[in-house]
Amino acid sequence: MPVRPRRSALYMPGSNARALEKAKTLAADVVIFDLEDAVAPEAKASALEQVMAAVTGGGYGQRELVVRINGLDTPWGREDLARAAAAAPDAILVPKVSSATQLAEVGRALASAPERVSVWAMIETTLGILNLREIAGAARDPATRLTCFVLGTNDLVKETRAELDENRTAALYWLSAAVTAARAHGIDVLDGVYNSFKDIEGFRRECIQGRRLGMDGKTLIHPDQIAPANEIFSPAAAEVEWARKVIAAFAEPQNQGKGVITVDGRMVELLHAEIARRTVEIAEAIAARENG
Repeated sequence: MPVRPRRSALYMPGSNARALEKAKTLAADVVIFDLEDAVAPEAKASALEQVMAAVTGGGYGQRELVVRINGLDTPWGREDLARAAAAAPDAILVPKVSSATQLAEVGRALASAPERVSVWAMIETTLGILNLREIAGAARDPATRLTCFVLGTNDLVKETRAELDENRTAALYWLSAAVTAARAHGIDVLDGVYNSFKDIEGFRRECIQGRRLGMDGKTLIHPDQIAPANEIFSPAAAEVEWARKVIAAFAEPQNQGKGVITVDGRMVELLHAEIARRTVEIAEAIAARENG
């Protein structure tokens, strides 16, 4: 699969037609059309119609379009899934995934959907955290289409009764466990939302922490959060320059077949070359997106 930048993933309420239209002008890498938490029960049906029209109508450029459906155990979930499969967004985000069985069920429902439609899993329950190894392992079955985890930190706080300080100390286990399980099976991971959307400095601090933990990007609740997320989750120019230098060094004839070489006085292993290749791929994908 080609590398796709997922630095910023903005939730947009499916019941808000103006917000769905505005998303076409925003610099978010991902737009998540939300049919679940952001939509009141009495607005579920109309929100589904609006979101399906938005997905099929297009106009979102290179933004990745994701539909968060209602849970399959709700009165709306199965219709959401069937309609989303027919509309064929880039991905369908499944809430409250607590077992691989749920993903297998979703995969069966998507059997006739275009191959490019992937599945993202919300990791937001205590059972989901305890079963991360099993859930991530579902990605080994292509029928599940699993490609990304999205952390639902608000729901995890509710379930555990934890209190998060500015360093999210109580959440570090959830975050690191999700990244570790995901990486073991080639899955991307997006960090949870930052609720105080007017506190941009606090948001930046949490983005930096998320990137250091290994997150690929962050889910957002306000357009003002897009620019800092894109900045922080983008490779810095110096990082890209170094990555290109490492790749070039391993490509030199005298370094063919070597597992360890020296670049600018630093020992570099093949694993660093793999990291460098991904850094360059992400940087090039970001540049292509920003240049049209």
